[in-house]
Amino acid sequence: MAAAKGDPYRSYLSAEEVQNTHWKFGPPNYDAANKLFEEGQTKIWPAGSVEEKVQNLVKTWEMEVFNKANPEEYKCLDPNNYTISVNGRKPLTIAEKGKLGGGYNVLLQTELPENFRVYDPAKETTESALKVFKTTFPRGFALEILHVYSGPPVIVYKFRHWGFMEGPFKGHSPTGELVEFFGMAIFEVHFHISIVFPKFSLGFVFPSGFREN
Repeated sequence: MAAAKGDPYRSYLSAEEVQNTHWKFGPPNYDAANKLFEEGQTKIWPAGSVEEKVQNLVKTWEMEVFNKANPEEYKCLDPNNYTISVNGRKPLTIAEKGKLGGGYNVLLQTELPENFRVYDPAKETTESALKVFKTTFPRGFALEILHVYSGPPVIVYKFRHWGFMEGPFKGHSPTGELVEFFGMAIFEVHFHISIVFPKFSLGFVFPSGFREN
């Protein structure tokens, strides 16, 4: 379902923009994720504050890199100068990111031995990763900004992602438990708020149903 009236937290989702964009799996709809966010957020930032602007920027960035099929249609980042680094790893260009399957596979890179990997990005494609997360978290995986340490041109912030394991996950039965992870990120941006170089440091809190024995 298209976000015909736009989205309260993400830019570039007006009816016209949705219609004129090439999507990987059809136009995204964030109704369920927005409801989860509104019910579970721990911070409510004043309208127009730096924190609210950064929160909406991150949600917009996530929407674009996860859903748009053509990088040339990205509007909150410059595809020709953009790189992303996770937990101190080598920065990846958009082309290199695509070879890893993009999205979840880039953010969940790991050096753990295979038998300790709850989720193994090396074995997932863009399509299979999306199916895993949509199945496991049918209400979505919400995001909030917990703190902004500095504003543009180098934005440093702490964030929280969360959802509920209400669907099966790779042989594990649904538990309904909270799954969340916390992280720090740095967004280097141009003067017009075009993201150039995001860096992430992530930490996970999994429910018992996710843990391998």
